[in-house]
Amino acid sequence: MSGPILLALRLLLAVALYAFLVWALWLMWRDLRQQSRQLAAPAAPPLILTLKNDGAELTYRFTTAEVIIGRDPTCNLRLDEKTLSARHARLSYHHGQWWVEDLHSTNGTLLNAERVSEPVVAAAGDLLRCGAVLFEVNFEPT
Repeated sequence: MSGPILLALRLLLAVALYAFLVWALWLMWRDLRQQSRQLAAPAAPPLILTLKNDGAELTYRFTTAEVIIGRDPTCNLRLDEKTLSARHARLSYHHGQWWVEDLHSTNGTLLNAERVSEPVVAAAGDLLRCGAVLFEVNFEPT
């Protein structure tokens, strides 16, 4: 009687071991595939925002795929300007282009003097106005 029980336990242990090995290999394969996709994805070209303020120019360079402009300390470009909202505008890189999006700001976001009501593509040399702050948008070649 103990012979068949012992055989069943051995078979159950073997099945559990093989199931664990298949699961571990599948997880490693999935992780490697995800890493290869991230490495193959094109990196965002560096974004250069030139602040134009009463004849003075201040240049900011960003290498991330998303830049948020506003007064909030968590923003990538934090400016202490009363016409800016806490989180005023977002520039994000996707589909091979930089996009400008207004984040429901009080004083609005304009790209080349046109109000941004939905995400729009930004080109080199465009003028971006967030409240009373004016930026020139440029990109560094990669």
